[in-house]
Amino acid sequence: MHVRLLTGSVAAVCLMSLSLTGGQIASAAPHTSDAPLAARVVTYDASGSAEFKSAVDRGAAIWNESVDAVELRPVATGQRANIRVLADNGWPRALPTTLGNGTVYIGRQAVDQGYNTIRISAHELGHILGLPDRKPGPCSSLMSGSSAGTSCTNPYPNAAEKAEVEGNFGGELAGRAPAVRAGVIVD
Repeated sequence: MHVRLLTGSVAAVCLMSLSLTGGQIASAAPHTSDAPLAARVVTYDASGSAEFKSAVDRGAAIWNESVDAVELRPVATGQRANIRVLADNGWPRALPTTLGNGTVYIGRQAVDQGYNTIRISAHELGHILGLPDRKPGPCSSLMSGSSAGTSCTNPYPNAAEKAEVEGNFGGELAGRAPAVRAGVIVD
C-alpha cells in the first residue's frame, strides 16, 4: 500500500515539475484521411553488387512503383545504408535484421541456372521489407521465388504482397523486426 502511494506521488511530482520547467508533452496532429502519410525512406548500397547493380536499382524502382508507405533510395555518399546489397557465388538470400534493414546477396548460382536478375533483386528486397517466402507458388507471386521456375521473369509484387508491405510500413509497425528475420532467408 505504501509503495503504491509513494509511486503515485513520485509520478505526480514528476509531471508537475515538467510543466513548471517549461516542458510540454506535444502530440502530433491527427491524421486526416485526405492527408497521405509520408513514405518511410529506406536507403540501399548496391556498390558491392558488381554486375547486378542495374538489376538491384530496377528491383528497388519496382517496389517504389508498387507501394507508397516506403521508398527505396540509393544511399548518399558518406551515409550508412539500411540495406547492403552484395554479389557472391552462392544462392540469392536476404539477412533481415529489422524491418527495412539488412543484407541482400544476389547469388550467381541462381543466375547461372537461368533465374532472372531483376526478379531476384525485387524478391530479396521484399524480404527486407518484411515478406516471407511463399513456396511453392505461381509466377504471379514475387515471393514464390525459385519455385516459379526459371521461365518466370515477373519482378512485380502481387496485390497481397503490396498490401502486406504497406501494412508493415504504415504506422506503428515501422521499425519492428519482420517475422522472417530468424536466420537467413535462402530462396
